[in-house]
This record gives sequence, structure tokens and C-alpha cells, in this order.
Amino acid sequence: MHSNFRGLSRRRAAASIAAAGLLASLGVGGAAHAAAEYPTKPVRILVGFSAGGTTDVVARILAKELTQALGQPFVVENKPGGGSNIATEQAMQAPADGYTLLCMAVTSAINQTLYPNAKFDLNRDFEAVVLGAKVPNILVVNNAVPAKNVKELIEWARANNDKIAYASSGSGTSIHMAGEMFKARTGLKTQHVPYKGSAPALTDLIGGQVQFMFDNMPSAWPQVQGGKLRALAVTTKARSPSAPDIPTMEESGVAPFDVSSWFGLVAPKGTPKDVIDKINKAVNAAFDKPEVKEAYMKLGAVAEHNTPKQYSDFIRHEVSSWAPVVKASGAKVD
Repeated sequence: MHSNFRGLSRRRAAASIAAAGLLASLGVGGAAHAAAEYPTKPVRILVGFSAGGTTDVVARILAKELTQALGQPFVVENKPGGGSNIATEQAMQAPADGYTLLCMAVTSAINQTLYPNAKFDLNRDFEAVVLGAKVPNILVVNNAVPAKNVKELIEWARANNDKIAYASSGSGTSIHMAGEMFKARTGLKTQHVPYKGSAPALTDLIGGQVQFMFDNMPSAWPQVQGGKLRALAVTTKARSPSAPDIPTMEESGVAPFDVSSWFGLVAPKGTPKDVIDKINKAVNAAFDKPEVKEAYMKLGAVAEHNTPKQYSDFIRHEVSSWAPVVKASGAKVD
């Protein structure tokens, strides 16, 4: 009887070990299966600015393409405030399951230096997914401003310094930095008025509450084409293919001057690699679609195929390269 008991114990132990092994294998297989089936429910894409701005426009283009490619709604949620830091922090704290993404703009790379007490670290707290678009900024003025080129704007601004203000989509954005760089290069003392996104800033610019703005081309260009604003220059070293007749700031006599914006998807740290790769593949495939190419051309945006590793390296470079620009500008958080 004692012998039978020991045999039974051994069989039970062996069965327990086998069951444990089976559960473990099912767990690994389950995780892989979950990644393969992703997404099984709607996915949020957080945007740190109000609807209508460039980050929002690019996010909605990507959301539409991901919805079509992956079969679940990718829904843009605008969380403006804090120069996009509110959305960044919310994304950082979200579960790392692929169901919360952040459409991050160059602003976040700038904020890493501009906000000394930033709660996030882009290189530590996020997984790079895909770089969605790069765009130039464009200097636009209210139609009541008499200047027809950058030189005339500088002369007019110097004569009316105390009456002039420039808008931005928020403190620390590349739009803000372009304005500060313009002031530094020209010695102007114009006032900075930050907004919670490009859309409300453009509304006030068109209405005459502010006089000029260095906006992202995708949100400002339609207003220029509609005759509501006048474009004076683009902020990149080369002219934009979407607006080849608009000179660069350097061609206009303000040099050196090279500022551009970019937008891409990131996920909370720890998001499964298979999920990241699946989103990356879908977005890269969208870049080849004629309707996406046309939409980007109308916005003045460009896109290049990229991997999560390439985007991660790009973010790291942007954080380090913007740091001296922010410090040299003397820009402060409003």
C-alpha cells in the first residue's frame, strides 16, 4: 500500500509538472496569439493639440489608414494643454497593450529641454512605432499687415514693435521656437501669444488679434490658398515642393534659419514588439497609396518608409539637437 501511494504521488507530481508546462506554453502562445489578432477593439490615438492643427490632421490621416488596414477603429482623441505634455503624460501612463498610442510632434523633443521638470523621458518611457510625416513651417501674416516679404515685415515690425504679437500653437512647439529664432536673428521684441493648438491661433491671426505666425504648413497652407492669410517664407533650407514660389527664410535674408516639424506614433514602454511592427507595417504601406500621397502633397507634408529602430534613433537625435537651440533662444515656458 505504501508502494502504491508512492507511485500515485509520483504520477500526480509528473502530471502537475506537465500541467504547469502546458499552462506556461499556453501563456506564451496566448500572448503571441493576442499580438497576431491585434487589434480586437478600438485603439485611441492621443493628440496633444486641438482639432484642426497639423498634429491632428496627420493623426487623422494615419487613423483612417490604420482603421482600414487593421479592421478596428483608430480614434483620435484631442488632449490639448501644457504644450502637448498633458497628452504625453497620459500616453506614458496608459497600459502597454497597443490600445493607446500618441501622435507625438517635434514639440515633445523640444519640451524635454524647455520643461526642466518634465515627467517623461521620450527615450525611456516610450516605444517608437513609426515616423508619420515631416513638414516645413511657414511664415504667414494677417492680410492687414502691409508687408509683402520678410524684409518688409522686419521693417514694419521695428516701426511698430509695441503693437505687434506673434502666435504659436503652444509654448515649446517648433512654431514657438521659429518665432523666438526670428526675434533673435532680427532683434525684434514682439510679444509671444501661445494657444492650445494651431487652429485657435490661426483663427485669431485671421481676425487680426495677432499679426504673424510661423505655423506648420499643413494647417496654414489652406488659409493661404483661400486668401485669408499671406505667406512670406518657409523655414526649411530648401523650398517646399507644395509651394515652390515661396522663398526660404535664408533666401529672404534671415540666416541661419532651418526649422521643420515632424509627427509620428509612439506607444507606452513595454508594448509588444509584434504589435508595434504590425502598426509600422500598415502605416508604411499607406505611404504608397496614391490618395495618401495626394493628401500629403496638399498639406506640404512628406513621408519616408521607416522602421521602429530608425524612428527611435531619430527621436534620440531630435532631443539632443533641439536642446542647444532651446537654450540659445532663451525661450521660457509661459
